[in-house]
Amino acid sequence: MSIELKVPEIGESITEVEIGGWLKKAGEAVKKDEPVVTLESEKATVELPSPGAGTIGKLLKQKGDIAKVGEVIGYLEEGKTDGAEKKTETKAPEAKAPETKPAEKSKAETKQESSETKAEQDLATPRLSQIKPAQEKTRSERLREEPSAEPSPSERRAPARPEPAQSSAPAPTQKSSSSPDRPEEVVPMSKLRRTVAERLVEAQHTAALLTTFNEIDMSSVMAMRKEYGEAFQKRYNMKLGFMSFFVKAAIDGLKQFPGINAEIRGTDIVYHNFYDIGVAIGSGKGLVVPVLRNAERLSFADIEMAIGDFGKRAQENKLKPDELQGGTFTITNGGVYGSLLSTPIVNPPQSGVLGMHGIQERPVAREGQVVIRPMMYVALTYDHRIVDGREAVTFLKRMKDTIENPARMLIEV
Repeated sequence: MSIELKVPEIGESITEVEIGGWLKKAGEAVKKDEPVVTLESEKATVELPSPGAGTIGKLLKQKGDIAKVGEVIGYLEEGKTDGAEKKTETKAPEAKAPETKPAEKSKAETKQESSETKAEQDLATPRLSQIKPAQEKTRSERLREEPSAEPSPSERRAPARPEPAQSSAPAPTQKSSSSPDRPEEVVPMSKLRRTVAERLVEAQHTAALLTTFNEIDMSSVMAMRKEYGEAFQKRYNMKLGFMSFFVKAAIDGLKQFPGINAEIRGTDIVYHNFYDIGVAIGSGKGLVVPVLRNAERLSFADIEMAIGDFGKRAQENKLKPDELQGGTFTITNGGVYGSLLSTPIVNPPQSGVLGMHGIQERPVAREGQVVIRPMMYVALTYDHRIVDGREAVTFLKRMKDTIENPARMLIEV
């Protein structure tokens, strides 16, 4: 019995997907709920599980093809798993070695056929070692004599690369006039990457973006993690990271300056009385931003566990599209990749994004003395149409004070 493999409902406003690649080939056995194909939408990459056990039938769509939600992209032949295995087992002995061998050819005949085959391959795909001398010879001969109208047989077999002035159009696989030892690879952008690119360009074209900076002394947070980190890990089976402190501090600042947690809709400003914090996470398909819903209600442990779960499922392409939608404010940590300073771009229609960076020990002045402290630069990019510079600077200063005095987060002062 054939079962249709259809593109499922992936998320709100998503009407089509791009086939990311089949995980199973036609004729290959598959178990129920085993992923068979990856589907790339403008918001996430998801895997389509098999609706039953059997073998993959005809594939109607290939990698890179576009398919609409509900469209059939292939078939599953249900209940043919055992038959496929037996077929493989019976074919294997036949492919190994037949009982009767053809008469052996003489060495002279074998040598002659090898030479003829090699000659044919050389004609079809000349090697670089054959092309390069021909190029050098042709160029040197042009300095001494006029090129002939009819190429010689050797030139037909190993054509020299024409000079740019003599070619009306470049070869399809080479996009520059460089030598053959500088190859290029053309890879189409995924639908997710195209959408990210479009949204980033849209943000720069429609919003009035400005970035302000500050630096934070991480001594107190690091001391707290050292004091309570072991007990935290024993209780929750995970490490106490920095991100939970910054999420808590950001919410504290957003409560003080609600414009940074707002968005523009037409000619209106919409203030959100909830805090859905997007956390940028690296995945196999690029950067994704899952959202911590109602983060103001989450504890430190809740935040760390949610981020850990997001990170694990992002690597497995198992994030749900609705987990990547919405968000009122975003935090991105370029410090995990070694970034010291950057200017992040807001994720429309949000009005602000916080950039964390690497922690470095630097000399700073404390009470008239130069001391070494673990310092982190932070950056806030905001939409100047809705957020004034005073609010942005004060918000970042508030975050700095909260991180440097983490007890404020517990007593909310």
